[in-house]
Amino acid sequence: MTEPFHDVHGSGPVLLVLPGGAGHPMGLDALTGRLAERFTVVVLDPLGLAHGRLGQPVAEQRVADWSEAAHRVLDSVLPADGSACVLGFSSGAVAALDLLARHPRRLRHVVAHEPPCVAALPDGRLRHEGFRAVYDTYRRAGLTAAGARLAAELDGRPAPERAPGPPPAPGAEWESPMGVFLARVLVPFSGYVPPGHLPAGRLTLAAGTASRGQLPHRTAAFLAERHGSRLLELPGGHLGAAEHPEAFADGVVEALGTAH
Repeated sequence: MTEPFHDVHGSGPVLLVLPGGAGHPMGLDALTGRLAERFTVVVLDPLGLAHGRLGQPVAEQRVADWSEAAHRVLDSVLPADGSACVLGFSSGAVAALDLLARHPRRLRHVVAHEPPCVAALPDGRLRHEGFRAVYDTYRRAGLTAAGARLAAELDGRPAPERAPGPPPAPGAEWESPMGVFLARVLVPFSGYVPPGHLPAGRLTLAAGTASRGQLPHRTAAFLAERHGSRLLELPGGHLGAAEHPEAFADGVVEALGTAH
């Protein structure tokens, strides 16, 4: 079995980064550069989208597959008795929670930034149906309309009127990371419910200061309370790692430093 696609930057203790969306690490260069000043930053690309596989068909994704890919990468970069920290964003944060549940001995600490596993909420069925509606919108009316519907779901606003637009052409979903995310990642990952036995002392839930009042912040806060973990606020919104990379990275470094 071949190793999952990943890139390595810097030196020091290992920090595994699990990107969001469809796992393409686009927009994270400045963040990983800052983190690489202190860590060996290992960036997972679970579908190989940044390694020549964009445009190839993708099956519906499973959280367990991403977390097992992360575990295999850790096995390849750590000594047999070693452990690493993990930083996950959005769908990557969902995989980080599953990784912590499955392989806690391999992890020193996990920072999970705004994992969209809304099915765990008290009104999780309704919230998950909202994300299914985003998928349906994508199939009916394409990327722009689905993006508007997704933004409304995250903001807690009423769904916009159906925007006119053609459905994606056959195979078009594989041509962009966003298409892959909407078609194959959004529904299964937002339906994931973390198990109740996560080790609270090795978990920090994170949310953006600009996400206050929105579904991603609410989900992170709920999971932090449920698992007895810290809720860390970091700069920006759901894409804060790309919006404020240096300040975001510094916040993560501080959190990891105080977690030990």
